[in-house]
Amino acid sequence: MGKVYLTGAGPGDIELMTVKALRVVKEADVIIYDRLANPEILEEAKNGCEFVYVGKEDGRHIMPQDEINEVIYQNAIKYENVVRLKGGDPFVFGRGGEEALYLQERDVKFDIIPGITSAISAPAYAGIPVTHRGVAVSFRVVTGHESPNKKVSQIPWDNFKTDDTIVFLMGLHNLPKISAKLMEIGKDADYPVAVISKGTTKEQSVVVGTLENIVEKAKNVPTPALIVVGKVVLLRNQLKWFEGNA
Repeated sequence: MGKVYLTGAGPGDIELMTVKALRVVKEADVIIYDRLANPEILEEAKNGCEFVYVGKEDGRHIMPQDEINEVIYQNAIKYENVVRLKGGDPFVFGRGGEEALYLQERDVKFDIIPGITSAISAPAYAGIPVTHRGVAVSFRVVTGHESPNKKVSQIPWDNFKTDDTIVFLMGLHNLPKISAKLMEIGKDADYPVAVISKGTTKEQSVVVGTLENIVEKAKNVPTPALIVVGKVVLLRNQLKWFEGNA
């Protein structure tokens, strides 16, 4: 039985991978990777390494999560070093916990290798600090994409009334609902919002608006994208540094 490395690939910029993540990629016998992992990372693998794509995107799943869990397990039986490469951080809406539990129940050894989450790195590359003295002393990270099969939302919208900064991951298609719900709980219509597409990569683009107009302004933004809500968005005018330097 081999060992599985549940590995965070970081937000997109390959130089934001951790040293440990890069090491296990280079030692891997097989890499099981998803859509959000930078494909350039695979070029770092050794000769003979196998690659298994299990990516997901809206409306098109190569395989459901329970099958992905089994693929990881079967490869751990076959190979000594198995890398499960996941965009961002495995434990930030990456379902890494589910995969780890599946392996633990089957007595498969695993390591968790954290990755830089897009929740902080994409705003940083857009010139938006998620916290800033005098502006925001806290931030919340929320899934922007709940299963359509859920009868009741698990998102505690009423708790967002006093939040300084809110980052929604995977929420572009639900932007109309997000904007409406935030105004419904009392956020001002002119409250600042930014949508960051393909953050930290050469294709990064940023749209800034308000809760009232962001849906229209961001209607042509490509995925993957995240949403930042908060007064820290206004700092982008002074702090934007990446676009044009990529």
